[in-house]
Amino acid sequence: MTIKLIYRWFPIWNRKNRYQTVSNRGVCINQPSLSLRRNSYLLLIGLGISTLGDFIYLVAINVFVLKLTGSAAAVAGLWIIGPVASMITKFWSGSIIDRLNIRRIMISTDIIRAALVALIPFLSSLWLIYVCLFFLSISKAFFEPAAITYITNIVPVKGRKKFNAFRSLITSSAFLIGPAISGVLLFISSVHISIWINASSFLVSAIMLYLLPDINHDHSDRTIRKLNMGVLRNDWKEVFTFSRDNHYIVKVYFLAQFFMIVALGMDAQEVVFTQKVLNLSETEYGLLISLTGVGSIVGATTVSLAAKRLSVKTLMCLGYFMVSVGYVVYAFSFSFWTVAIGFIILGFFNSFSGTGFMTFYQNNVPINMMGRISSIYGIFQSFLQIIFILLIGFTGDMIPIRYSIIAASTFMAVISILQIRLVLMPSKSEYFEEEIELKSTS
Repeated sequence: MTIKLIYRWFPIWNRKNRYQTVSNRGVCINQPSLSLRRNSYLLLIGLGISTLGDFIYLVAINVFVLKLTGSAAAVAGLWIIGPVASMITKFWSGSIIDRLNIRRIMISTDIIRAALVALIPFLSSLWLIYVCLFFLSISKAFFEPAAITYITNIVPVKGRKKFNAFRSLITSSAFLIGPAISGVLLFISSVHISIWINASSFLVSAIMLYLLPDINHDHSDRTIRKLNMGVLRNDWKEVFTFSRDNHYIVKVYFLAQFFMIVALGMDAQEVVFTQKVLNLSETEYGLLISLTGVGSIVGATTVSLAAKRLSVKTLMCLGYFMVSVGYVVYAFSFSFWTVAIGFIILGFFNSFSGTGFMTFYQNNVPINMMGRISSIYGIFQSFLQIIFILLIGFTGDMIPIRYSIIAASTFMAVISILQIRLVLMPSKSEYFEEEIELKSTS
């Protein structure tokens, strides 16, 4: 169904002209519109299959570690490895991403991730699993910024909003379907099968990327300077110079990331809140997650179908405000149905905020710095994520967890209002233009 919607509602090519111009770091590449369509489909399918495998794996790896160790603390350690690896890696990964061939980075990291995930079922030591997951997170720290840069290059400006909407739709579908598939696989086979399916999904993603064009082939054979502290220092200076000269972009970016960090902190206490405060059963909690997934799919579908009529400003303002409303309803809930309403609201509008923000980011951040900016900003994001998760967990032991959740949801509402004020500033409307090539193509 999702693929049919993509073919029917994804007119990212210019219908008036046979050829579309795609800017690649200042180099214009003429591609037939059919080629652009094919590239977009392949990219969406590859990323979608990989995302589905991730959600299948997410359930499987937690079950695998719990069976191996019988320790809840060992399972909790899985959630810390990713942010720690990101903080260590992103100091220098952006410098490599902006200097090497992007498609090759993505294909290589997909293959590496496939090998690492396939190796996990053969490991019997928790620490070896942690080491494997650490290198898996390092590979992901390379793949994600490279993917953003590649998408920005290959998808025309007018098509980015719709592409991001469909990617959100695929991610929401994977969020709902992936754990269900993993549950069935655990019932009829073993946890190893779920893990190996995720490894296979990375290989499929690598194949899809191999079929896509090499967007920076003109740079693929250039000499890469040896990475040293001087190079890293200069790269950091360039990012800070960009940040100093583009206060508005940085403010919008960090408010969006801080909003997400607070949400992740609340999500980390979701099970505790629903079961110990609301006294919901595991079955009811599972139903809540399913309802959130359904809300996300419906919301992402709505954005996909109405992308032409919804401006980036509308997506961001409506998305951030309503997601914060969903969390506030959740924080003040006293029954299954009130918390379900909150989950459905935040699930539905999450695609609005995500699509709007990603389109804003792609249209305003220079492509030749996107790897470094994504990575260096990601360091601060990972650090704040760890701090906020620990903060909510710590305060939950000192004061009633409901008060912690209410305080966090109120804070989210304040952040959303600040973000809306920024987005609606009349003097900054140029940052939300969609009809012309913006800063990301310069």
